[in-house]
Amino acid sequence: MSRSIPAPLPTPGTVLVADDLSAQREAFARRRFLAMPLAGALAWTAVGIGGAVLPLAAAVWVLFIATGSIAYLGIGLSRFTGEHFMDRSRPRNPFDALFFSTVAMALLVYAIAIPFFMVEPTSLPLSVGILSGLMWLPTAWLMRHWIGAFHAIARTVLVLAAWLAWPEARFVAVPAVIVAIYAVTIVVLERRWRRMGEESVGAPQVAVAGG
Repeated sequence: MSRSIPAPLPTPGTVLVADDLSAQREAFARRRFLAMPLAGALAWTAVGIGGAVLPLAAAVWVLFIATGSIAYLGIGLSRFTGEHFMDRSRPRNPFDALFFSTVAMALLVYAIAIPFFMVEPTSLPLSVGILSGLMWLPTAWLMRHWIGAFHAIARTVLVLAAWLAWPEARFVAVPAVIVAIYAVTIVVLERRWRRMGEESVGAPQVAVAGG
């Protein structure tokens, strides 16, 4: 009668893939996540100002340029928020690639926004405002916090409501809603960051006995 041979146990020091990914995700989730929402708030503020003082044709260009620059502005701001997106000396985390994939996904929405804009120019704040905000839903999973889902859902609902309620001021009303949601997001994320810092400071230190 044949007997099955049990699988060998992992040797000491071996890191299981699932455990490694969990640790990497935990490390990623403990980041500040401030640079990108700051960049988004600044960009959409510029869109709102452009919509208030410029003719439609110029306001459209402001929207395209400002929202298309959010990723680059976020990279620049990350140097001041301590996140340092481009710091190659930092240990690599596989969830960095996933996060930037969501950023790239947000840029691809212009393939949907542009055809609708060519038919109805004032559709641009609606399409870009909603579609580019969807990246916050997977980001909520990455950061392990509800604020990402809140941002995506509230932004979708309120942008649509503002677009319908103020048809003559869509390039002002929609950016105002988005900036307000960014403000809430930034406050919650910063409180989360400071709370994690306080918890890490207050955590008991484990003494290691020397030989």
